[in-house]
Amino acid sequence: MRLLSATLFLTLLAAACTAGAASLPAPRQVDIPATGLTLHAQLYKPDGDGPFPTVIALHGCGGLSGQSEPVLPRYRDWAEQLLKSGHAVLLPDSYGSRELDPQCRVNERRVLARRERVADINASRQWLLQQPWVARDRISLIGWANGASAVLWAVRPQSSSRGTDPDFRSAIAFYPDCRISSGLGWSTRVPTLLLIGAKDDISSPSACRQMVEGARGRSALARIVVYPGAAHDFDRANLPLRAIAGADAALPEHGHIGTDADARKDAQARVAEWLAR
Repeated sequence: MRLLSATLFLTLLAAACTAGAASLPAPRQVDIPATGLTLHAQLYKPDGDGPFPTVIALHGCGGLSGQSEPVLPRYRDWAEQLLKSGHAVLLPDSYGSRELDPQCRVNERRVLARRERVADINASRQWLLQQPWVARDRISLIGWANGASAVLWAVRPQSSSRGTDPDFRSAIAFYPDCRISSGLGWSTRVPTLLLIGAKDDISSPSACRQMVEGARGRSALARIVVYPGAAHDFDRANLPLRAIAGADAALPEHGHIGTDADARKDAQARVAEWLAR
């Protein structure tokens, strides 16, 4: 009898978890007018009329989607976390919209973080400002790797539209490549948080630290967290640490990637706190 009760409890618990997961809405594709193209994006939006704080999320060099899914699990995981906290999430597809495959191993990239991807960010922001369900003064940015580099370019004072619309509320960059920005005297006009692993041998933790420290005193709030022992992609779920090998075009040519459970948990808390500012 006791075994039957335990089995019933586990069955009901599993059903409840499944129902909770199923209640999360699937993303819907939206088309955003942009210069020279239609920018396709995936939108996660809470139920109701809003207005909702909204995050523009920028994928890395591997792209946004997979062969059979519009949003790869790594980005869907974050989108669902943000959705549960009341945020809408817009994920522009910078590569798919231009009919491009992953760009990690392309030497001459047609889509640059500092140019086309910043244009995609600005087009996404303009589209969001026209949506009645968006809290216009609470649009933030989050990006990973190449998308994080685009975030760093988009928040520079030189990139401001200088219009009357509210600026981005805040920005978060996961393991960007800071080497170019550091050499150009980077600063930010909105509160910006960088999260990177000390063992990241794909991006450069030292360049990111130097970049943030160099912006001190002439910039909006910029903060960096360097996680000891963490590698690139530390925030991805269930990814055993490994050296990159093979010819996977959706991965950089060399380096290490893998989950760091402690860093992932801390980053989740910091992202929630940063966006709530």
